[in-house]
Amino acid sequence: MLTILDPLREFTFWTVLLRLMIATLGGCAIGYGRARKKRAAGLRTYMLTSLGASLTLLLALFDYQMLKTGWAPAVEVVGMKFDVSRYSSQVIAGIGFLSAGSIMAASHQQVSGLTTAIGLVGSVCMGLAAGAGFYELVLVSILLLVSSMEFFRPVEIAFKRRMRNISFYVEFDSIEDVAKITEVIQRQQAQIFDIDVERGRKKSDTPPGAIFDIKMKRGHASHSEMLSSIAELPCVRSIKELIQ
Repeated sequence: MLTILDPLREFTFWTVLLRLMIATLGGCAIGYGRARKKRAAGLRTYMLTSLGASLTLLLALFDYQMLKTGWAPAVEVVGMKFDVSRYSSQVIAGIGFLSAGSIMAASHQQVSGLTTAIGLVGSVCMGLAAGAGFYELVLVSILLLVSSMEFFRPVEIAFKRRMRNISFYVEFDSIEDVAKITEVIQRQQAQIFDIDVERGRKKSDTPPGAIFDIKMKRGHASHSEMLSSIAELPCVRSIKELIQ
C-alpha cells in the first residue's frame, strides 16, 4: 500500500468524514450509468448501499477502539471478545437479499437484473473498503466496476453475435407456421436444439410465438442473415434475437 496515505488511515473525525465521502462518490460513479439506463437500482440506490457499508465498518472500528480504551475496564470484568469482521460479513449477507430482489424473470425465458444485483454487491464491498481506509482498493474497484458494467456491454453483445449458437423469439399467425420456420432453418443447414412454443391465451390476445435455440453451420454464422431469412416469411409477424 502507499505509505503517503498512512495519515489518512488513522481513525479521526476528518478521516471518517473523508471515507464516507469517498464511499458516497464511489457509489455515485457506479450508479450513474445504471440510472441513465433506467435500471431498477439507480444512482441513489448505489450511493446508499456504498454509504451504508462504509458506515457499518466505521461503526465496527469505533467499537473496537472503544473496547481498547474507554470500555476497557468493563471488558476486563465481562471478558467480552470482539471480531471486527463480523460486521462486514453481515453486510455482505444482507445485501444478498436486496440483490436477489432485483433479479426477475422477463418474457421469453429471459432473466433481467443480474448485472444490477452483482453491481450492488460490488458497491457494498467498495463501501467496506472505503470505511476501512483502503483507498487504493476503492479507486481500483470503481474503475473496474464502471468499466465492466458500462464499457464492456457492447463488447459482450458483439461477441455473442459472432457465436454459432443463437436464440430468438418469433411471432407468427398460427401454430402450423412452426414447420415453415423450421424448414427455413434446416435449409441453411443449422441444427435445432429446442423449440418452445408459446400460445396466446385468447383469440384476441397476442399471437402465438416460439423460442428457437439453434446452432448455425460453421462458416454461415451470420445472425442477421438467419433472422432476415425467417422474417421474410409471410406468416412471421415479428422476430427478436434473445441476448441475455
